[in-house]
Amino acid sequence: MSTISLRLPESLHKKARELARKENTSINQLVSSALAEKISALMTEEYIEQRAKRASKEKFKKVLNKVPDVAPEEYDQ
Repeated sequence: MSTISLRLPESLHKKARELARKENTSINQLVSSALAEKISALMTEEYIEQRAKRASKEKFKKVLNKVPDVAPEEYDQ
């Protein structure tokens, strides 16, 4: 496990303390979870961008052409 020294505005530190207390966890765990969520979101965005670059409108249309041309079920209208 690594240690990091972090400077926070007092208002942010106060809110983190309150939330950690409310969630019955430590500030360290709260910050670690928040950082993990942010990293996950950024990595997901990067992944989607990479996948989008590989997209092909022709292949998409080819797949759509396989869908039967029927009216949707009553509950889907």
